[in-house]
Amino acid sequence: MFKHGGRFYISVDLEGIAGVVGEYGKGLGMDTPGYAFAKKQGTREANAAVKALYDAGAGEVWVWDCHCKGYNLDYDLLDKRVKIVMGAGGRERFPLINTGFDGVLFIGYHAYDTPSAVLAHVYSSSTFQYQKINGDEAGEMQIDGAIAGNNGVPVIFVSSDDICVAQARKSFGEIPAVITKTGLAWNSCVSKHPAAVCDEIYTEVKKAAENIESFKPYVIESPFEYEIRYKRIEYAESARLNSYDNKPFERIDAYTVKGYLNKPEDIF
Repeated sequence: MFKHGGRFYISVDLEGIAGVVGEYGKGLGMDTPGYAFAKKQGTREANAAVKALYDAGAGEVWVWDCHCKGYNLDYDLLDKRVKIVMGAGGRERFPLINTGFDGVLFIGYHAYDTPSAVLAHVYSSSTFQYQKINGDEAGEMQIDGAIAGNNGVPVIFVSSDDICVAQARKSFGEIPAVITKTGLAWNSCVSKHPAAVCDEIYTEVKKAAENIESFKPYVIESPFEYEIRYKRIEYAESARLNSYDNKPFERIDAYTVKGYLNKPEDIF
């Protein structure tokens, strides 16, 4: 089903996992009540996607543990056939995505800041109000998808709450997806049963496998306008960002800076 066996990269965040909300005022951190369950369910949902890919003939699957500090999943319970990308401190986003993959899958991602979206933010809920590319709001999923696309790798699946899935389809087209929960507020939702979500992920990833040739990389034309609005004025004051032509970003108001970049990797 996959050409040359196929190599696939599954990126796993935790906010969009079934049965997961945060703690009021904190979100989803290692010290919050929902974190232990999020680790287990994130591992289960990743395994459902892994099994679907291998059952469809994949030759190699990587799982990137990308929430917070990159040390979250229950590695003992992950499918033993996978390679695990983990930890923090590396200088590149989406490590080694440039080594030749056939598709990227986003498990448990979250929406960018939108009313009712569960745990919505962009990289840091305490640092940023929003990030925009060419005037349109962008979240982690769009930026990560653009980095993959810049390396010729399409997004082929996403699972998250209803708002995040809608944002994904606006960016990537009508890709296979699973809605894990319906958002009510930043820390509230109506979730599907976690086991049912794993079954759905398996089914939808198999659909992606059956249509692998139909997916196209998500590409942002270069150069592009990149705008950041911070939560605090001093964050904008201390920002030392340069455009692709080495000119400093423009300060357009107390909280916001804007400039131009050549490729999405330059955001980091």
